[in-house]
Amino acid sequence: MKKQRIRIIFSKTKAMRYTGHLDLRRAWERTMRRAALPLGYSQGFSPHPLLNLAAPLPLGFTSTHEIGDFWMSEVCDLDEVFQALEKAAPPGIKIHHIEEIPEIHGDKLPNLVQSVQYTVTFPTEATGLAAQVAALEKQEHILRKRRKKEYDLRPLIEDIEVIDPTPKGEPRLRMQLSNLSGATGRPDEVVAALGYNPLQCHICRTDIYIRREM
Repeated sequence: MKKQRIRIIFSKTKAMRYTGHLDLRRAWERTMRRAALPLGYSQGFSPHPLLNLAAPLPLGFTSTHEIGDFWMSEVCDLDEVFQALEKAAPPGIKIHHIEEIPEIHGDKLPNLVQSVQYTVTFPTEATGLAAQVAALEKQEHILRKRRKKEYDLRPLIEDIEVIDPTPKGEPRLRMQLSNLSGATGRPDEVVAALGYNPLQCHICRTDIYIRREM
């Protein structure tokens, strides 16, 4: 029984950077159980927890802005939910904000995602980053391969800009990429297209843009 839909904004930090999407769902199920919160379950022979995570985060990436929707079988006080989750959350998950979503039976969260934003921190020797980004933006097509198929990365880059470096002087850029079904941009592919090794960079998701439910 769905009595309440709660949306949680949280970080996925370095402690969970190699935790995959399915394992993150299981971690949330365990967290709800430890917090003694009434997470709802589906009906049928194999009940599963009623939760949606907005968009899978590739392994090795961190995030300061993840979104999850959770359906409760009872109406809960949001302050009590926040406090319970703060105590029960494992290392690697930090709760930032909780709100109630009126549309209990609305669209599933992954269907609402339009685009995502990332910040990439480069090694200090990446001194030509601004010129490389400018050259990338001028290209009409950026052909890449994914699963042995060629695709054009350029239309998936909605915005890209160099931002202030870290206190250690490490160059950084911010990018906004499409995250629609069949049109999903990957930040590591953008980094590779700029001529850098993504494994030598720190990639962090900093926002997820979703459309409003009708």
